[in-house]
Order: sequence, then C-alpha cells, then structure tokens
Amino acid sequence: MHRPSFTASHLAAALIVAACMQPAAAFAAGAVSFDEVKRGFRSSDTAVLDRSGELLQRVRTDATVRRGQWIPLADVSPALRMAMVLSEDRRFYEHSGIDWRAVSSAAWANLWNTRTRGASTITMQLSGLLDEDLRRANSGRTFTQKIGQTVAATQLERNWRKDQILEAYLNIVPFRGEIVGIDALARTLFGKAPSGLDAREAAVAAALVRAPNAKPAQVAQRACEVMRAMEPGQKIDCDALDMFTSAAVQRRAFDANEGIAPHAARRVLKELAEAEATAKSAAPARQAGPRETAVRTTLRAPLQRFALDALQRHLKELRGRHVEDGALVVLDNASGEVLAWVGSSGPLSQAAEVDAVTALRQPGSTLKPLLYAQAIAERRLTAASLIDDSSAQINTASGLYIPQNYDRQFKGPVSARTALAASLNVPAVRTLVMVSPESFARQLRAAGLPLRENGDYYGYSLALGSAEVSLLSLTNAYRMLANGGRYGTTTLTARTAAPPPVSPTKAKAGDNASAAAPMLDPAAAFIVGDILSDANARTRTFGLDSILSTRFWTAVKTGTSKDMRDNWAVGWSQRYTVGVWVGNASGASMWDVSGTSGAAPVWAEVMRFLHAREPSRAPRPPAGLVEARVAFGPGADGNPLEAARGEWFLQGTEQPLFALDTGAGTPAANTAAARIIAPVDGTIIALDPDIPPLHQRVRFESEGRGVQWRIDGKHFARGNSAQWLPWPGRHVIELVEATGKVVDQRRIEVRGAGVVAKNARR
Repeated sequence: MHRPSFTASHLAAALIVAACMQPAAAFAAGAVSFDEVKRGFRSSDTAVLDRSGELLQRVRTDATVRRGQWIPLADVSPALRMAMVLSEDRRFYEHSGIDWRAVSSAAWANLWNTRTRGASTITMQLSGLLDEDLRRANSGRTFTQKIGQTVAATQLERNWRKDQILEAYLNIVPFRGEIVGIDALARTLFGKAPSGLDAREAAVAAALVRAPNAKPAQVAQRACEVMRAMEPGQKIDCDALDMFTSAAVQRRAFDANEGIAPHAARRVLKELAEAEATAKSAAPARQAGPRETAVRTTLRAPLQRFALDALQRHLKELRGRHVEDGALVVLDNASGEVLAWVGSSGPLSQAAEVDAVTALRQPGSTLKPLLYAQAIAERRLTAASLIDDSSAQINTASGLYIPQNYDRQFKGPVSARTALAASLNVPAVRTLVMVSPESFARQLRAAGLPLRENGDYYGYSLALGSAEVSLLSLTNAYRMLANGGRYGTTTLTARTAAPPPVSPTKAKAGDNASAAAPMLDPAAAFIVGDILSDANARTRTFGLDSILSTRFWTAVKTGTSKDMRDNWAVGWSQRYTVGVWVGNASGASMWDVSGTSGAAPVWAEVMRFLHAREPSRAPRPPAGLVEARVAFGPGADGNPLEAARGEWFLQGTEQPLFALDTGAGTPAANTAAARIIAPVDGTIIALDPDIPPLHQRVRFESEGRGVQWRIDGKHFARGNSAQWLPWPGRHVIELVEATGKVVDQRRIEVRGAGVVAKNARR
C-alpha cells in the first residue's frame, strides 16, 4: 500500500496559514500573564483567618467546583511533577510549546488509524484551560480550536517560564468529578498536602488527568503504566495498585468545613454577604468584584483554641449531670471586637451545628445587674438600701406570683449590695415592682437585648430572666456596664486598617466605645460593677472560697434559668468581657448544676488565661459619686443587720444609717404602718385534689410590730408571718394590733370539693 508523503514540515506550514486566519480571541490564553492567572485563581473554599492571619476555619463557599489553594511548584512533591511530565508531555522541558515529534507521530497515526498517546503538550492543554474559546467540548476540539490552541501555546512559551507553566497547569487542571487542581485532589483522595504525595499516589493523580471519570480499573491500569515509566526496571505490583486506586477514587477526605471556629466563620461570611447585597442594591450598576477567598476576623487564634479546649474539657466533667452543650464569647471592652467565639461543644453535642452564641435562651439571674443599675440610676435604691428577702405573693392579672430563692430559704432584710451579689430572687422582684416591668424591658432593649414582647407580657418574672436573649447580646450588655454605661455594637470582621494596639496599663473601659451620651448613668454602672466584684457581699450564697473570686479585679454574675435548662456566667475585667453558657441545645434540664459548677469554672479559666500577663485594675469612680461610711440598724436578734462599711452613693442619696424602723432607709427598706402584704384582697385559692390537704398551706405576711392574725373573727397566730391550712369557703382575714384594734383585713375564697369534710373537722 502506498503511504502519502505527509511530513511535519507540511503540517507546520498548514498550522501557520491557519493561524493567520484566527480571530484575535484565539490569542487570549497566550497573552495573559502568569501573575494574572494566579491572582484570578479562586478556591472553592473561603479561609477564615484570625486577626494575625492565622487560619481558623476553612468553609466551602462554591458548590459548583472543588478547588483548594494555589500551590507553588516548590510545594508539589517531586514524584508528582515527574509523573505528570512523563504521563502528559515527556519532552516538556525540550520543546517550545509544540512537540513536533509527537505531532508528526499523531498525524501518521490518524492517517493509518493507529492509536498513539496524542500530540497535546502540557502548554497546549494549559492554553485550552485558560481560554473558554479553546476549551475542549464533550465531542472533542474542532480543527479551528486546535490551531488556536497551538498558537496560544507558542505565545505562552514565549512569555512564561517552564516552571510557571507547570505550576499553573497543576493548579487548574480538572481531575475527577468536581475536583480541580492538585491541592483539592491531594486532600480529597489522599488526605494530605500535595507536597507529601508519594510515587504511587502521584501515578494515580497523573492517570486521572488522562481519564478523569474512567472506572477505577482503567485508572489503575493507566497508573501502573505511569509507575513503570517512573521506575524503569523495577517490578510494579499492579494488582496492589489496583486495590489502592479503587479505594482512593472513592475517598472524600477533604471536608467541606474544618477548623476551630465554624460558627464564627459562618457568621462573618453571612455578614459579608449581607454587606455585599446592600452595596449592590445601593449601586445596582456597580460590577461585583471577585469573591474573596480569605477573610480576616478579629478573633485571636490562641485564645480561640484555649477557650474551645476549656469548654470541652469542663463539659466532659459534667456529662454525668446531663450536660452536653456550651458556648463562649470574649469581647474587647474598648473596641467591641470579638476575640473568641465558641458556638458549641463540637463532637460532644448532638446539635453541633446550632450556634449557641446567637441562640435565644432564658438568662436567669444574669439580668439582675441591669435591673439594679436602673433602680440605682433612677434613685429608687442605693447599694445600702434594705430590701426584705421574705416570702412574697404579688398579685398580677394572671394570678399570684410567688418568687423563691435558689436555696428555698429567705435571708430577711438585706442591703441591695448583698441582694445582688448573693443573687437573691425576692429582693430582685421587689426592685422590679419599683421600676416596673415595662420600664425595665425598654432598658433591656436599649442595651441590645432582643426582647420579643413588652414588659407586661413577662411581668415580674422578668427580674429573674424569663425573657430570652442570646449569649452575644447579654455579654455585650455587660460590656456596656464595663464601659461606664456606654453602649456599643460588637464586630467580628477585622478592619482594613486596624487601630494601634492599646496598652493594657493605659486602656480604660470605654476608651473607644460609642461617643454618644451613656445609655446608663456611669455612676450607677460603677456601683453595680463594684458590687459584682465584692467577694464578701456574695458569701451568703457562694461562700468565701468561690470559683468567682480571681486574683485580679473582675466583676461577675451567674444565672440559672427555670428547671435548670440554662446556666450562665458573665463578667468583665479591666479590658475584657467574657460570657459562658452551658446547657442542652434540646432544652432538656441539667442535673444538679449550680451557678458555680456549671459555666463559672470555664469563665474563671478563660479570665485567668487572658490575664496571665496582663493586669486588671478596678475602674476609677466617675463624677457624681460619693463614698460614705454607713451603719445598719438591728435585726430581730438585736445585732446589726449588716456590718458597717464604706459604700458608694449617687451624690445626694448618701445617708449614715439604714434601719428597719428609724425612717432612715428607702421606702422599700423601711417598716411602714402595720398592714397585710399577702394574700391580696379578693384572692381565690383552688385546692389541688392530687396534693394531700395537710401539705397545702397559705402563707400570711404582714408589716408592723406586735401584730396578731384573726380568721373569721377567731384568733389564729401572732407575728408577721403565719402558715394557714385552708378550707373551702369565704373567709375574712384580719390583722390586729396589741390593743385589739383591727388595722387591716383581706377577704379570700377557698375552692375545692372532696376535702371539705376532712378540713371542716379540723
């Protein structure tokens, strides 16, 4: 058979003629620079960095493709570089973009229908990847595309170095499925960086370039050929390579999201997306820029790691008490920057995706400092005012509200300092009666707490944290107290040009907080901070050796919500505010977790870490404060109610003596004329048939000295309080002085069938 005389020189001439007929677009791939390609590369992930540029979290943000980071050629294993060149372009370092020997061989093979490896060089393939007009379709490239690809490859070789061509090729070549680039391939199929690929892994990677979506057996066969080329004369175990390849192509080791700050990463990416959407709506004609693949946050990576470890370690200790979730946030007092954001306990949780930093939960007693601050600012109380910690029955539209203390015990008359520091519930409710729920709710909203309802909806239980708030908003409200009553927003995204660091010794609360007038009286905020830093004032509940006490100045408050579903510890130092929550994302109750065994140990550990090398000094008192010596009158036992001490007052509210019957205290603290406090007039009491009658009692409370109780005209008891065993019917309760004069009375009704006879006989 006669073979046509078709030489490489003839082909070259044809290529040159055809190239002259190509449009300018055919040269786009060859005209682009290496630096432009590298700058235009976009990972399918976004790297979330800390304030110093350290990687915190990698988040997949492009679902259409799987790309890793751009890998410099020096960071690609020598085995992979060798495998790729031997597989795709043996004379890569010898030709100038076109392998004419391969072209000639391919041309003869096409004429005589003989299979060869093809004539496409790495440079030609790269030009096809860089220019969409030259990109290969499912049916293959057209003759025109091949000519354009050849011309573009020649230009690339003229403008780029060989190492740049190979580096770009390895970073943008498709491998298998959605995987593009050597970084994504190495991490997905082999679970390692490209620098660590061995000869076997490199052979599989090179085989996938030739047949990206081939069956594992075909990929293994091709990989075996590459291995033989890489290790000539060596015996290659292709059967073992077949098993290895089958396992590798099915592996997906490249997680979509990994790191130590998943919830903070999602939050900052959401904020950036919202900011971009706002900017686009404001200027719709504006062209969107390329998506950033690295975002810098305000977080500190060492602090984030420590906080996460401390929270997980403590929660492991609490697993026997039915606790599996927790969250933590650290704020910079002056700037509002978030320094640590731990949204969950991670693998310890069955709801690790839930961000407990922003989830709404009941804050328990952690709202009390804001309540007392408001009452002091409105001059309804001073830190020395006496408040009665005794059984209270408060009449509301929905019935009687009867608050209880955590330990189910009452302390009698106590100062506001003791009531807040020891977290007593009844005094807090009495304080809210003075302030009013609606006024307090407005104050909470102004402090950034997202109350869903008005104050009347929550009623007096708002003093004990019946509203739902987030850990972030609550911690920022405490930051407001640290900043002398000035409210400011928090930020998680690092500024483009960060402000110069503030020396801890020179920084003071509120240095660059909101410049607006304080939302809360700075003097009232100072007094509350002074109370929450007073270890002696909290001894009635927490004891002398409390986990809340630190070697440096801090102010802190714990809280536990109803049925022990949430436990909190929030407090601040000179420079930082730290908030910790523990509980269960499901809302299930914890078992035997107190204010000092739940969140407080984590709070204390993080505070110690923050101040290992930084001092924390007490704030300077603002203008409008007076420090005065106060004494307290005698209690029922004849001893002073509290020890004499120096106390802080808003100017004009100071006084030397606080007592029950001298008229020196505040209206809430002093004894008024004899009267019945509880029950209120018109109370209807329903007996519960499921509770034994002897266990159902009504508590009577009164003010005044030397009083007696009468029920339906008959003497019942003496003293300010009494327990009455109710029986059905309408009753008149009278409070009688020693002289026999009736000074107050209440009419009540007891309902409940089935216990009449038994009670009537008593």
